[in-house]
Amino acid sequence: MKSQEFAGLSAQERKIISHFSALEQNSLNTDDVIKVHPCKRETANQLLSRLTKKGWLQRLKHGLYTIVPLSSSTGTPAIENVLPLAMDLFRPAFISGWSAAEHWNLTEQIFNSVSVATLAHQRKNDQAIGNIQYRTRTLKKDQFFGTKTVWFGSRTVEIADPSRTIIDILDLPRFGGGGRHMVDIISQYWRSNMCNPDLLLDYALRYKHGAVFKRLGFLAEKLNAPVSKEWLQSCQNHISKGISNLDPDGSKSGNIISKWNLKINLPLNDNEK
Repeated sequence: MKSQEFAGLSAQERKIISHFSALEQNSLNTDDVIKVHPCKRETANQLLSRLTKKGWLQRLKHGLYTIVPLSSSTGTPAIENVLPLAMDLFRPAFISGWSAAEHWNLTEQIFNSVSVATLAHQRKNDQAIGNIQYRTRTLKKDQFFGTKTVWFGSRTVEIADPSRTIIDILDLPRFGGGGRHMVDIISQYWRSNMCNPDLLLDYALRYKHGAVFKRLGFLAEKLNAPVSKEWLQSCQNHISKGISNLDPDGSKSGNIISKWNLKINLPLNDNEK
């Protein structure tokens, strides 16, 4: 263990650290402590507080802690296994946006934060927890679908499958790194062996957001996606009224494509025009 010993720890504290280290559990709270060491909640909270002060635990947010990696020389290291940890921090949740795109090799861009979709209300979309930056977005319960379970060591993580990743980025381009990255990610999706037009359209229908159909249909046409005229017509049948921006955070100016009720307010590469 740290420095080959449990320096300065009581028997109860050693028991807690040994137990959760052996489990490779990313986080723990008061209830976890009580299961291992039956005691009053006040006592469990005191144990967590003491272990934090002694540098064995790192406080992530109110009531939630993680064990400091044994190889660390500081009490506040960068968190290991950040995707499994996100499941604990924001449950129920799944990894989506640019982080899911990275996982599925739909982008070569490296992002310095983790994008998470959750059902739990968040006071702030951008949060720094344990030296890790998280970008969250809150979904409705009926929008919680289209994930795959992926193992990271001894932990499972729910990650948006490739088609669901595209839906989330079409709905909120900044969740994919912005309008330009949205186009690049979707272009890569259409060229990949993960491309599934029928599943993508099914997800869009379940998601029920007209702006998704606008961006989906327009980009499918512009990127020469392997879809049928009937597929494109289905997208067009479900677009919402009014003009939406291709990039909600982009320029206020741009050409309007009336077929898709969409303002093209970001520059496209030659092969995308």
